[in-house]
Amino acid sequence: MLMLSDTPTAVTSQVHVHLARHGVHADYGQVLSGRAGAAPLTVAGRAQAGRLARWALRHGVGIIHASPRSRTVETAALVAEALGVEAQRSDALDEIDFGAWNGRAFADLDGDPLWDDWNRQRSVAPTPGGETMAQAVVRAAAHVASLGQGGDAALCVTHCDIIRGVIAHYLGLPLDHILRFDIDPGSVSTIAFGPDGARVIRINEVPA
Repeated sequence: MLMLSDTPTAVTSQVHVHLARHGVHADYGQVLSGRAGAAPLTVAGRAQAGRLARWALRHGVGIIHASPRSRTVETAALVAEALGVEAQRSDALDEIDFGAWNGRAFADLDGDPLWDDWNRQRSVAPTPGGETMAQAVVRAAAHVASLGQGGDAALCVTHCDIIRGVIAHYLGLPLDHILRFDIDPGSVSTIAFGPDGARVIRINEVPA
């Protein structure tokens, strides 16, 4: 976990938007689930969601938005139940549309030149019939920014590369370099919005 700052500087008020990755599911690490159907959370994944819920309670989260994928909806529902709020689904937080790669096993993708290009040059590499990394970041970052204009701390339950892309956007990091930091299942990363703009103050904190 990388903590960039926990102390406000000259801003008078801040709104925190937390980006949480969903919990582990049965296909984790084996299949590029993307927008294909995914297995439900495992016992470990549900435990991660429980720890995320306790973290959200401690950090005053009042709004929960989730990608429409089943793994994010399930994670968000467990958190929302603990907080006594209703999770809202947002297409802007959806997983990258990987086109023909959705639902493919990583073992099958290994050695595919197009897949190799995707992992080397996220800023320009296409997906086979899906969206680019830049397109995904534009929609997700715009949604996060809109939540940053509200008054309540918000939790967005979404996906690894979506979180990486949004963090890179606010750090000014080229998309080709987003694999330089990890976003683990059940982790939280945070962007603080205030009068002086937006700052990344947390990356990949895994609640205990």
